Amino acid sequence: MLRLWGRTTSSNVQKVMWLCAELALPYERIDAGGPFGRTQEPAYLALNPNGLVPTIEDDDFVLWESNTILRYLANRHGAHAWYPVEPRARAQVEKWMDWSSTTFGPALFNAFWQLVRTPPAQRDAAVIAESVRKTATVLRIADAQLADRAFLCGDAPTLADVCIGVYAYRWFELPIERPDLPALRAWYDRLAQRQPYRDVVMIPIR
Repeated sequence: MLRLWGRTTSSNVQKVMWLCAELALPYERIDAGGPFGRTQEPAYLALNPNGLVPTIEDDDFVLWESNTILRYLANRHGAHAWYPVEPRARAQVEKWMDWSSTTFGPALFNAFWQLVRTPPAQRDAAVIAESVRKTATVLRIADAQLADRAFLCGDAPTLADVCIGVYAYRWFELPIERPDLPALRAWYDRLAQRQPYRDVVMIPIR
């Protein structure tokens, strides 16, 4: 059985859990990272020398990096609707997967960290405001992409929606003022109708 190392509150772990739920893939999950520790132990570092989560063990095959894990699982289990075979369609999915890691996630990080994982007395309002401003700016790109389609790459969800969807929940749940981005909001509402998304991603943020 597939083994997944990582805590349920990690957005990167949630990506893997969400895809597994969509594909009905059974797996064993072991708490690691954050308050659970383990990631700096020699046994874990032998699996993932970065000391981060998630890591998977698929029989004797070990893999880390969440987006790579998504691609591997989709390929291994023939989930071509989530990760197309045709080169141009696949490239579009991968573009948004990368965008989530290089643009959306980094823009949102400071607001999330300050509002969720920093004691109120130590929060920096200017840092939060700048993070929210940057995030709102980059999300206009996604809003424009979603203006004429249900999901980021067409009429059905793909790995692109998985990667961006985990951060979108945080964006919509943080106690901040958000600009009106109707296409993005409609897409988020569609994600929220999916049981795996509700079960895995829409949990208390901490």
